[in-house]
Amino acid sequence: MKNILFIFLTFYTLGAFAQSSENDKKADYREDLRFGVKAGFNVSNVYDTEGEAFVADSKAGLALGGFISIPLNKYIGFQPELLLSQKGFTGNGKFLGTAYKFIRTTNHIDVPLLLQFKPARFLSILSGVQYSYITSSVDEFKTEFGTVENKSQFTNDDIQKNLFGLMIGVDFHIGKYFLLSGRAAWDVMNNRGNGDTKTPRYKNQWVQLTAGLSF
Repeated sequence: MKNILFIFLTFYTLGAFAQSSENDKKADYREDLRFGVKAGFNVSNVYDTEGEAFVADSKAGLALGGFISIPLNKYIGFQPELLLSQKGFTGNGKFLGTAYKFIRTTNHIDVPLLLQFKPARFLSILSGVQYSYITSSVDEFKTEFGTVENKSQFTNDDIQKNLFGLMIGVDFHIGKYFLLSGRAAWDVMNNRGNGDTKTPRYKNQWVQLTAGLSF
């Protein structure tokens, strides 16, 4: 939580600095229909929803895609997005007395549906829901004896491919075309199928930072 607050405060400072420039003071685009693209990265992690002994650490991944900003009035809008997004985690522990490191990378198509609150020209506060579809998953299992991909003990053939989550965030608009975005999101569904798998029961949670262009 402290890391998320630090990231949002950093973006707020950048946005406030951008607002002070002469060019940025001349126009207000809050009532314009806008299309945009953005790219950046996720810092994601998971937790075991049943609290078993599994230590997970965060993992970085790419995030890129586009969005449409649809004004409902000057202060309220709707912003659907379509993103290609990498999530996952790293973990460590012991299996049959042997220490291991486990790395999971999941590739998603994310569709956030966000309500905008626009209190100032340079600032949008967003919240809403997100649908995610997992397109692929890669597992690496590392021990002192070597590295194996898709180790059967951790492969989940019945992984839950359709996920639903919640998202909050901010957009800082710099002039007419540029923006910086920060998001925090978490799934509200377990990332597994019918429950028969041995894979730890987990939910995704992540912070996303992107830079973009808006037209």
